[in-house]
Amino acid sequence: MQDDYAIGEYETRVSTHKDLIHDVAFDWHGERVATCSSDQDVHVYKVNSNRLELTHSFRAHNGSVWKVVWAHPEFGSVFATCSFDRTASIWEEGPVELWRPGSPETCWKKVASLVDSRSSVTDIKFAPHHLGLMLATVSVGGSLRVYEAADITNLTSWISVEISIKLQLSCVDWSNIRRYKPLIAVGSDFTDSSPENRVHVVEYRGRNWHRLKVPFINIRDPVYDIKFQPAQGRSAHLVAIATKGIRLAVLKPQVGSDESAPFESKSLIQLSTNNSRVRRLAWNITGTILASTGDDGFVRLWQANYLQNWKLYKKVQLTHKELNGFSPEPSPTISNSSQPEFTEESVRRHSRTSSAKFSVKKDIY
Repeated sequence: MQDDYAIGEYETRVSTHKDLIHDVAFDWHGERVATCSSDQDVHVYKVNSNRLELTHSFRAHNGSVWKVVWAHPEFGSVFATCSFDRTASIWEEGPVELWRPGSPETCWKKVASLVDSRSSVTDIKFAPHHLGLMLATVSVGGSLRVYEAADITNLTSWISVEISIKLQLSCVDWSNIRRYKPLIAVGSDFTDSSPENRVHVVEYRGRNWHRLKVPFINIRDPVYDIKFQPAQGRSAHLVAIATKGIRLAVLKPQVGSDESAPFESKSLIQLSTNNSRVRRLAWNITGTILASTGDDGFVRLWQANYLQNWKLYKKVQLTHKELNGFSPEPSPTISNSSQPEFTEESVRRHSRTSSAKFSVKKDIY
């Protein structure tokens, strides 16, 4: 079965950033790639066969840029970024002649700056497009904020709602099964010995967001990433959680349930990564393959059989020699009583990559 899949590598090594690269994101059609870095810049590349051609490069924030995410193409050429400078920004592509008459080229313009956060914004994620143009952000200060564009034809105005989690947050993701009420799951990379659960789930109900009790998801280790499995006709949510190894949790809403037991109780499935901390997760479009990468420099591909038994079926070592043995320092944490003073230098060491040069992998499922 492994022969049915191919793993290739783009020939271009992206070396245009001057500092650590924190995130790499393909657009929805796989035709462009956006990268962000501690050099405060965002670079956009065009995918040309197996080469990457730099088309745009610009200063995006006044601090390290942690994440970049593309909106659904239904809303045009739009992506969002978040940064150590406590802001998230919305960027829209348009003809330069809109801002500079007479030029036939295109450029990216910051159309909105979301400045509600009082601490570093660590992750952002657009909602499934059937919900409209909505964006979720999480911050070190423990706040989940949900923004909605007041007018999708004019992205300068956004309506926000804040949900206080009171725990340092590191990752966020949306559920995508249309038949159920929307869920947002957040994770915390808080590293102290607190017994508090590091994963929290909120549900949109009655025009408000409500925190749900999910007692069978009780993770005490730091959580670095969280991803809902693509729906594809499924009747239950499957959530992948990146921590020491990978945890898979099934969330199946109960009909007529109350707030104390919104889901059928399911035990967590543990996928071992040889005690390596898992930093990033990604599903393929059908939700049949889960990719993970972590501190040991390996990309692992996981697949379930018809009995939903998950097994490791391919393990790929990253080609960049500087990634071998790379073990980033843990991110700074906050206590429940007081928040220490952070410097950008202390936070930027919590990087997902080890160099401004890297090879972009493409997995063909």
